[in-house]
Amino acid sequence: MALNMTKRIPVSEKRWKQLGQMKQAGQSYDALLGELVQARNRLDLARRMDAAEKGKGEWFSLEDV
Repeated sequence: MALNMTKRIPVSEKRWKQLGQMKQAGQSYDALLGELVQARNRLDLARRMDAAEKGKGEWFSLEDV
Protein backbone atom coordinates (compact mmCIF):
# COMPACT_ATOMS: atom_id res chain seq x y z
CA MET A 1 0.00 0.00 0.00
CA ALA A 2 1.31 3.42 -0.86
CA LEU A 3 2.11 5.38 2.25
CA ASN A 4 0.76 8.61 0.80
CA MET A 5 -2.73 7.09 0.38
CA THR A 6 -4.00 7.47 3.93
CA LYS A 7 -7.44 8.18 5.34
CA ARG A 8 -8.46 9.22 8.81
CA ILE A 9 -11.09 7.25 10.70
CA PRO A 10 -12.43 8.93 13.83
CA VAL A 11 -12.72 6.55 16.78
CA SER A 12 -13.44 7.04 20.44
CA GLU A 13 -10.61 6.95 22.96
CA LYS A 14 -12.00 3.66 24.29
CA ARG A 15 -11.98 2.05 20.82
CA TRP A 16 -8.47 3.37 20.11
CA LYS A 17 -7.20 1.71 23.30
CA GLN A 18 -8.97 -1.56 22.40
CA LEU A 19 -7.36 -1.55 18.96
CA GLY A 20 -3.99 -0.79 20.51
CA GLN A 21 -4.34 -3.81 22.80
CA MET A 22 -5.22 -6.05 19.85
CA LYS A 23 -2.35 -4.83 17.68
CA GLN A 24 0.80 -6.97 17.66
CA ALA A 25 4.23 -5.40 18.12
CA GLY A 26 5.32 -3.97 14.80
CA GLN A 27 1.89 -4.46 13.24
CA SER A 28 0.31 -1.48 11.52
CA TYR A 29 -3.23 -0.40 12.24
CA ASP A 30 -3.95 -1.00 8.55
CA ALA A 31 -2.87 -4.64 8.89
CA LEU A 32 -4.91 -5.04 12.08
CA LEU A 33 -8.01 -3.59 10.42
CA GLY A 34 -7.42 -5.89 7.45
CA GLU A 35 -7.43 -8.89 9.80
CA LEU A 36 -10.61 -7.66 11.46
CA VAL A 37 -12.33 -7.21 8.08
CA GLN A 38 -11.28 -10.73 7.05
CA ALA A 39 -12.55 -12.18 10.33
CA ARG A 40 -15.89 -10.37 9.89
CA ASN A 41 -16.22 -11.66 6.32
CA ARG A 42 -15.58 -15.21 7.51
CA LEU A 43 -18.17 -14.81 10.29
CA ASP A 44 -20.74 -13.48 7.81
CA LEU A 45 -20.07 -16.43 5.48
CA ALA A 46 -20.40 -18.91 8.35
CA ARG A 47 -23.71 -17.35 9.36
CA ARG A 48 -25.02 -17.54 5.79
CA MET A 49 -23.91 -21.17 5.51
CA ASP A 50 -25.61 -21.96 8.82
CA ALA A 51 -28.81 -20.30 7.62
CA ALA A 52 -28.63 -22.28 4.37
CA GLU A 53 -28.24 -25.55 6.27
CA LYS A 54 -31.32 -24.67 8.31
CA GLY A 55 -33.31 -23.93 5.16
CA LYS A 56 -33.56 -20.22 5.80
CA GLY A 57 -33.13 -17.59 3.14
CA GLU A 58 -34.29 -17.25 -0.42
CA TRP A 59 -32.79 -19.66 -2.95
CA PHE A 60 -33.02 -19.97 -6.71
CA SER A 61 -32.17 -22.82 -9.03
CA LEU A 62 -29.29 -22.25 -11.40
CA GLU A 63 -31.68 -22.62 -14.33
CA ASP A 64 -33.60 -19.58 -13.09
CA VAL A 65 -30.53 -17.38 -12.93
